[in-house]
Amino acid sequence: MSSCVLAGARLRPYDPRVSGAPMTVLFDGSCRFCTRSAHRIQRRLGRGRVALANFQEPGVLERHPGVTRDAAMQRMHVVTGDGRIFAGAEAFARLLAEIPVVGWIAFLYDVPGLRQLAELAYRFIARNRYRLFGRTETCDGGTCHLHGR
Repeated sequence: MSSCVLAGARLRPYDPRVSGAPMTVLFDGSCRFCTRSAHRIQRRLGRGRVALANFQEPGVLERHPGVTRDAAMQRMHVVTGDGRIFAGAEAFARLLAEIPVVGWIAFLYDVPGLRQLAELAYRFIARNRYRLFGRTETCDGGTCHLHGR
């Protein structure tokens, strides 16, 4: 992944100084954990900085052609205002970088070995999210029209 240059300083793409435009978080609206997490992120950062989009809703992925349904089912995606796409633990690091005071923690994602551990942990949780945290009410009871269960 390339770095960006801003005012003479080399910055990682998820550095909060790179863009000021709102980001869109593409989340799984059928997952309780994903839905709660997305809403917490938006409350923390504000609606002016983060828009939420449940990729399970019709038309959402068509607005973001760089993200397929299969990719969205595997990992959360963050689309920046300038169109860059981040996924998985890197998307989380991008969001974390936006939070005042604690945003510096996002730079730990670049520490050798920590990136791999973060991605492993993210993949485990994403792969088991329905079993660990359950589905939203629209998918409980075995009548989910989105999943055929």
